[in-house]
Amino acid sequence: MPTRLRTVALSAATLMLLASAAVAQVSSIEGDVKDQNGQPLKGALVKIDRLDIKGHYQVKTDKKGHYFHTGLPLGKYKITLEVDGKDVDSMNGVTTKLGESTVQDFSMKETMQRSQSLAKAAETGTLSKEQERGMSAEQKAALEKAAKEREQAMAKNKALNDAFNAGMQAMQGKQWDAAIAAFSKAAEADPKQSVVWAQLADAYSQSASQKTGTDAQAALDKGIEAFGKAMELKPDDAALHNNYALALVKAKKIPEAQAELAKAAQLDPPNAGRYFYNLGAVLINSGQNDAAGEAFKKAIDTDPNYADAQYQYGMYLLGKAQMTPDGKVIPAPGTKEALSKYLELKPTGPFAESAKGALASMDATITTQYENPAAQKKGKKK
Repeated sequence: MPTRLRTVALSAATLMLLASAAVAQVSSIEGDVKDQNGQPLKGALVKIDRLDIKGHYQVKTDKKGHYFHTGLPLGKYKITLEVDGKDVDSMNGVTTKLGESTVQDFSMKETMQRSQSLAKAAETGTLSKEQERGMSAEQKAALEKAAKEREQAMAKNKALNDAFNAGMQAMQGKQWDAAIAAFSKAAEADPKQSVVWAQLADAYSQSASQKTGTDAQAALDKGIEAFGKAMELKPDDAALHNNYALALVKAKKIPEAQAELAKAAQLDPPNAGRYFYNLGAVLINSGQNDAAGEAFKKAIDTDPNYADAQYQYGMYLLGKAQMTPDGKVIPAPGTKEALSKYLELKPTGPFAESAKGALASMDATITTQYENPAAQKKGKKK
C-alpha cells in the first residue's frame, strides 16, 4: 500500500512540473501609443507577428493609448502600428522575455521625424549605418525606389529647363526656327507644361510672319495647334486666350478670334480693357466698324484711363459726325470727350497730333463753292 501511494505521489509531482514548464513559456508585450501631438491615441491597432514560426496576434489601444497582449509564446516578433487602416510604424525583431512584459512604445511624432530624417538622408545619400539598421526590408526597398524616381525626375527637369531656356534665348534673338526646335524638345521632355506649349505656339506664329504662302499657313496651323494644347492644360489663362486670338487673326479666322478675346475678358476682368481693345482692333481691321466701336467703348468703360482705347473710340465716333447745310461739323456725342481724354493721358503720345487735328476740325466750318455753269456762260456773254 505505501508503495502504491508513493507512485501516485510521484505521478502528481511529474504533472505539476509539466504544468509549471508550460506556464513559464508564456510572455506578453505592451506599450503606449501617442499621436503627433504627444497625446494618447485611442483605438490604434497593434499587430504582433511571430518571426520564428507562424503566429499572428493583434490588440487595440485603450482610451489611455495603452495596449497589452499576453499569452504570447516566447520568441521574436514584428510589431506593427496601424492607424486609420494604414501601417505607420513597425519594430522588427522584438524578443519577448520570461517573467516580465516586453515594452514597445510608439510615438507618431517621433515616427514622422524619423521618416523625414530618413527621406532627407536617402535623398542626399548620407544614410547612416544606424539608420540602415533601423529600417525594414520594405523601407529600404521603398527608399531605393524613391531615390531612383527622384534621380529620373531631376534628369527630366534638367532636360526640360535646358531646352526651355534655349528656346527663350532664341526668342530674344528672333531666331524663330531655333526657338521652335528648343520648345519642341521641351514639350517632349514634359508634355504637361502649358507654358512650354504657349511659347512654342508663339514661336510658330512669329515664324509665320517671316514666311509666305503655304509655308506661312503651315506655321500658323502648328501654332494654333500648340495653343490648343496649352489651353487644354490651363483653360482659365486669359493671356493664353488673348494670344491665341491674335494667332487666329493672322490665320484670318476672325469669328474665332472674337470669341477668344471675349473669353479672355471674362476670365480676367481687371485687364478686360486690353482684351476689348484687341477685339476692337481685330474688328476694325476686318471692316466691322460698328462692332469695333462697341468693343472700344467696352474697353474704356472697363478702364477709363486706357488712352489708346479712348483715341480709337473717339476716331470711330468722328466717322459718325454730321454736317449742317452751312458746313458746320456736328460730332457724335462723346467724340470730343474721348479725344480730349486721350490727350490728357498721353499729351505727347503717338496719336496726339491726330487727336488735336480731329478736335480742331470740329470747331471749323467747312465751306463749299458751287457755280452754275449756265450762269458762268451768261457772265461770259456779258
